[in-house]
Amino acid sequence: MHQVTLNYADGVSHSFEVASGELILDAAIAAEVPLLYQCQSGSCSSCAAQLSSGDAPVRAGVSSTLLASEVATGTRLLCVCEAGSDCSFELPYTSEAGSGAAHAVHAFIDSVEQIASNAVRLTVELAEGEWMEFRPGQFMQIEVPGLGVLRSYSPSSVGTDVPKMEFLIRILPEGAMSSFLSKDAAPDQVLKLRGPYGSFFLREEKKRAPHIFVAGGTGLAPILSMIDTLRQSGGRKPPMLLSFGCATPDALFCLDDIELRKQWLPTLETRICVDRDPQEGMHHGNPVSALREGDVKPDTVAYLCGPQVMIDAATKRLIELGADPANIYSEKFTPSN
Repeated sequence: MHQVTLNYADGVSHSFEVASGELILDAAIAAEVPLLYQCQSGSCSSCAAQLSSGDAPVRAGVSSTLLASEVATGTRLLCVCEAGSDCSFELPYTSEAGSGAAHAVHAFIDSVEQIASNAVRLTVELAEGEWMEFRPGQFMQIEVPGLGVLRSYSPSSVGTDVPKMEFLIRILPEGAMSSFLSKDAAPDQVLKLRGPYGSFFLREEKKRAPHIFVAGGTGLAPILSMIDTLRQSGGRKPPMLLSFGCATPDALFCLDDIELRKQWLPTLETRICVDRDPQEGMHHGNPVSALREGDVKPDTVAYLCGPQVMIDAATKRLIELGADPANIYSEKFTPSN
């Protein structure tokens, strides 16, 4: 047996024993240790932690979404690694954040609205007597009716909107959820949701610091939830910069929603970006190229959501501009099978 210690961002620590050959996440769940996790198979990053001491090898023959460079610098997915010795990990969230368990709910479709050439807004309402609590930025799994497959989406709405919830969903050719929403979805149809999941969420303890949000495509959804949560919080609002982009103007969406938030939040600056054919007032380039000198302060907190290549580029650029890597949080898009 080896002892594993998890150190949370709020200073709380939890220790538990892991048997030889046992996966660390399995042992943590059995010991009722608060943790964020989802797939339990290495295909998401919800249970990512930073190894700070000891040895925690990845189980032989098991694959994960981590890059070799990430593993080399100590990042581990607790669902696919074992304890090779007594070891400890640093977690990027508080012990309270890890205590919420995912659960299933039923929801009725209110509407499916085309908001861009390849995106829709799905609005649902939870069934009578059911509830869902989530942190802005976290995601839900929605089951595609008739197929039984799951797709993951972050609400663009906030917790105070429940029982109503909104999702911004990219329409993909031949996609399971895309086909359903484009052809079969109808008002009052029942969907099954499960969540919340994910360690990408607004850090309430840092809400007074300057914020930078970088969103690509429907990565805007969790970012809008974060901005609206900051708007609803009491007290002084922090300086905020939203850099949002799509490939072309016809793929952009929620521009009126963004403009409305600028009216509500004088501290919010926005940069709308397109790779091709920019219209007046748009930045010609991606959301990363729109970041420039003077945007980052020593205590800036950054939230990035979009394709992996965008997240990698944005992380590098923010660090070049002076951001603390510990204050950069991200959620990458991963393709569904």
